[in-house]
Amino acid sequence: MARKKLETLSEQMYYVLLSLHTGPMHGYRMMQYVSKLTQGRVVIGAGTLYALLGRFEEEGYIRLSGQEEGRKSYELTSAGGQALEHEFERLRRQVADGARFLRKEDAV
Repeated sequence: MARKKLETLSEQMYYVLLSLHTGPMHGYRMMQYVSKLTQGRVVIGAGTLYALLGRFEEEGYIRLSGQEEGRKSYELTSAGGQALEHEFERLRRQVADGARFLRKEDAV
């Protein structure tokens, strides 16, 4: 049975793709970028990161862009960019729904 494409992204997945939106980078730099961007709220360990990178390569969301001093650099593909945009819109809709509910504008 074929593996189902990713429909939603975990927080770590989202931030890995977001880091690559800025341009190609290697794994350790991605971990630093995510930690800095989220002010330490999201920390991605090496094992998690490399599992995600493998999955994203399989899905066609990223590709190897180079290797220097034993460090592989990855870049976002157009499919990865679309997945990132889709997830951003999904999260934006969730926040909008929550805001309406909390302000009791459209309470069910």
